[in-house]
Amino acid sequence: MSKLPVLERLKESVRRYADQHSNADGLAITPVPGLRMMRVYKPSGPIRSMYRPLVCLVLQGAKQMTVGRTARTFTAGQAVIVAVDLPVIGRIVEATRSQPYLAVAIEVDMTIMQLIASQVAETRPTPEKLSPLAIEQLDDDIVLCAERLMRLVDEPDAVPVLRPAVLQELHYWLLKSRYGPSLRALSFPQGNTQRILVAIEIIRKDFRKPIAVEELAAAANMSPSAFHRHFRAVTSLSPLQFQKQLRLIEARRLMLNERVTARRAAFQVGYESASQFTREYHRTFGAPPRTHATGKKPKKRSTTGVTRRLSSARQLGD
Repeated sequence: MSKLPVLERLKESVRRYADQHSNADGLAITPVPGLRMMRVYKPSGPIRSMYRPLVCLVLQGAKQMTVGRTARTFTAGQAVIVAVDLPVIGRIVEATRSQPYLAVAIEVDMTIMQLIASQVAETRPTPEKLSPLAIEQLDDDIVLCAERLMRLVDEPDAVPVLRPAVLQELHYWLLKSRYGPSLRALSFPQGNTQRILVAIEIIRKDFRKPIAVEELAAAANMSPSAFHRHFRAVTSLSPLQFQKQLRLIEARRLMLNERVTARRAAFQVGYESASQFTREYHRTFGAPPRTHATGKKPKKRSTTGVTRRLSSARQLGD
């Protein structure tokens, strides 16, 4: 094993792996379930993503994350903890060729969190207002867990044997962090939080279909006005904004990763109007959908032609 300090070893292994396996956005998926990393050599973005519950260790550089109308910047030496499904706008704000932005993310499993929480007493009070996103200073114990998971990338036979133990330890240290009381409460959701999580799961499962807010409110056993208020408190978005972000993020993934045409992507994610898809996609990502479908860089010109061609496509229902 290298004699470098654990944080330096982790940075070295992340950069080496990401240099070989990252996509155009700098994201690298690993064969270890729930483990991914990012390496970016210059400021970039915005990149819209749907974050599942996770902990992201910022090892070098800085990234701005926007949830709803709230933007926060996370720098090297900090950990970002996301406790619920959230559409996030990410911008790399500090990165160079010699000092690229480096980060490693590990998905959080709320079932494991519940198991550990049931075994570990908590004396700290639960915050009155639960935040779905928190920032912590990097903890040596969490960094060590990340490094052990990184070592499994080159040891596939060890993954089913060692990964469960590492994840249990990681979740233990997350519960012991300052954000621990909130994580405990979100892993055993009650009252309004539990109801909103039920609605979030419905939207995630059926985001391609038209969803009436009244139906979501009924599923959450709330009035529409109360449902709107509590949904925005948890996610920083309205239910329809949440669904739209899911659709656009999935459309971008289909075009970039599966080389699906813009027209097909629009209809596959649930849009009935191709022109509406073009407008909302351009507004969200700053480029027409054809740009990401073809891999071309956006040009400063009108997208009327793109809209016209998409609009002529046959309108499909769900």
